[in-house]
Amino acid sequence: MKQARYPYVVQKVTSRGRRNKMVWLHLLGAGLFTTQVVGQSLSLNQVLEQSVRQYPFLKSKQAEVSSAERRVQASQTERLPIMQLQHQYNYATSNSLNGSFFPSEAVTISTSGGVRPVAISQASFGSFTSASIEWRAITFGRIKASVNVAKAELQRSQVDYENEIFQHQVRTIDAYLLLLINQKLVQIQQSNLDRAQTFKRVVDSGVRSGMRAGVDSALATAEAVRARLLLLESQQREQVQRLRLSELAGQLQSGMQVDSMRFYTSLPNGTFLSDSLSPRNPTLRLFQSQITLSAARSLATQRSGMPVISLVGVGNARGSGFSNQGDVFLNNQINGLGYQVGNYLFGLVARWNLTNLLRAHQDYRADQFQVERSRQLFNTQRLQITRQYQEAETQYQVALEQARQAPIQLRAARQAYNQAKSRYESGLTDLPTLLQSVVTLNRAEVDGYVAISNVWRFLLLKSAAEGDLSVFMNQVN
Repeated sequence: MKQARYPYVVQKVTSRGRRNKMVWLHLLGAGLFTTQVVGQSLSLNQVLEQSVRQYPFLKSKQAEVSSAERRVQASQTERLPIMQLQHQYNYATSNSLNGSFFPSEAVTISTSGGVRPVAISQASFGSFTSASIEWRAITFGRIKASVNVAKAELQRSQVDYENEIFQHQVRTIDAYLLLLINQKLVQIQQSNLDRAQTFKRVVDSGVRSGMRAGVDSALATAEAVRARLLLLESQQREQVQRLRLSELAGQLQSGMQVDSMRFYTSLPNGTFLSDSLSPRNPTLRLFQSQITLSAARSLATQRSGMPVISLVGVGNARGSGFSNQGDVFLNNQINGLGYQVGNYLFGLVARWNLTNLLRAHQDYRADQFQVERSRQLFNTQRLQITRQYQEAETQYQVALEQARQAPIQLRAARQAYNQAKSRYESGLTDLPTLLQSVVTLNRAEVDGYVAISNVWRFLLLKSAAEGDLSVFMNQVN
């Protein structure tokens, strides 16, 4: 399983004076840092809650959901009429156009006049105001399809967010378990080092008294050094796992304590067989939402080639520096800034871009292949998850049997060590034989805790494949 990461930071208030102490207390009260009292351990539920709340990537997914919600609202505004207002003052020449103006974005209202025999460069003031409204009364499903695309995108964003939370929780739980086992390995290697150092002192005493050969002291020293190296290696792995766990929490922390809960006092009980994957599986729901989104987009593409029937209304008012009595300038051209005439228009408009219809048909066919692609990706993912679940079931059963056999291995290793130790102290065996029993005992101690940890980790893997963490959490709680 992929390793996860999250740590709990234990921060101490240093004794640098009352001022520093008050600063730390203020920070703790304000909630600027995730701190815990020294000696307090975080439970798995606390770690999960903090990791979901603080991890930046989850916050980015949440922002995507909020963005998709706004896009749905934006798409629904397409049902509203298009309303445009404009007002302008201009200064223009009058060669073939008695008072030019900029047309509005939606509707063009032309003006024209006679062509002058000789073009002149003299210009005059003018004004123009217009208001237009267009309501696309019949779109043959174009707007509805566009809104459905936005809703499908929102659904996909929500499912993607839920799936990411689920996967993040799986990684966090796995990191929690890995930290627990690494802490146990540190304890085991510390005990192994203590045992090796005690044994070395006994051997060195025997060598100095002449009861033991000098080579025994060298072998005992080598074993003590080996035990120290194993301890250092286990401490390194433990600290690395703390940092990985803290990364999942969204804030790197160098120290933490976690509650071992019941992970090493009992094994999971009950059966967890399932004939099929849970329909709530977040990963499968994510791929299913992609199929829905692709289908919505293809329908919107198909609808984009349909005609639009609109109701339109336009009103305008105009002023010009030219006289209404012939093509001559007014004496006071500033009067062109005021309104002189007005018009209105109501109508029913039907638009159908036939060329766009051909393009939409080809785009729709292309989108249909995207729908098929999404469907096959869903089938691939379902196949992979089904295989992962069956693998996890096999691994869980094997790990459970290993955990049951581990105590037998440990008892036999301890018995062999005690017998070898007694025989060595009695002079009935040599030191290499005793050292081999020490290695066997150390390996049995490690295997015992690793076997128990693997049972819980493979149960977690089953829960992840099924898409239901309650299978795991119910055993923990």
